[in-house]
Amino acid sequence: MVQLKTPEQIAKMREAGLVVAAIHAATREAAVPGATTRDLDMVARKVIVDAGAKSNFLGYGGFPATICTSVNEVVVHGIPDDKTVLKDGDVISIDAGAIVDGWHGDAAYTAFVGTGHAPELIELSRVTEESMWAGIAAMKLGNRLVDISKAIEGYIRRQPRPATGKYGIIEDYGGHGIGSEMHMDPHLLNYVSRKRGKGIKLVPGVCLAIEPMVSLGTAQTEVLADDWTVITTDGTWSSHWEHSIALTEAGPIVLTSPDCGKAKLAEYGVTTAPDPLG
Repeated sequence: MVQLKTPEQIAKMREAGLVVAAIHAATREAAVPGATTRDLDMVARKVIVDAGAKSNFLGYGGFPATICTSVNEVVVHGIPDDKTVLKDGDVISIDAGAIVDGWHGDAAYTAFVGTGHAPELIELSRVTEESMWAGIAAMKLGNRLVDISKAIEGYIRRQPRPATGKYGIIEDYGGHGIGSEMHMDPHLLNYVSRKRGKGIKLVPGVCLAIEPMVSLGTAQTEVLADDWTVITTDGTWSSHWEHSIALTEAGPIVLTSPDCGKAKLAEYGVTTAPDPLG
């Protein structure tokens, strides 16, 4: 069953989403050469505590940190530690979440550490982020879940191929429902699968975390011995972008974006619903 949220519940999710946005802003500033991924985790913890919120990552299935810090070939679920020191030229994807009064927010972004990044890495992040926004723009009343998958995959496939030969749309992980739990039905693929059919119809109250993960090579991944860290099987670097979105009668609200996604979705001809917090 897919959980449909009331306007009041969506407002609480917006509160949680703004905490996540604050985590992103603070960790982005802190992601500099010489910082450890543990340093970034401590920054995120302070934001959550100062906001009076709770972490939805810490302790989730035994996860030992507040955020996921995925560096270079790590796709998702990288565990912050004191040994991973960020270097000039690294790429890091930071996934963060928060809970306010039992309602969840979840979002991720990719950042460049220092300078000197290869053009294909910059383009990889751009393509991944834009595919996310294409998916969000497809989250319209009357559409189905597959329309989001189609928009994400379609955007990526239309881009010029990178020097490495192709973009790999990660197959083992995808988006998900979100609300009173961080991960809920439905599961959202970032590509179209005939086996999965069209999926649910998008109606008011549906809330989704849309999160494409793309590599400069393979679509295949493996999990390291810590049972969390996910890497590409060919060692190519990857990018991860995510926002949590609520669909209302008046349109979508990007709950984890400071402006509710208004500016970006306008590029797609989509008008966002008013911010439930005013």
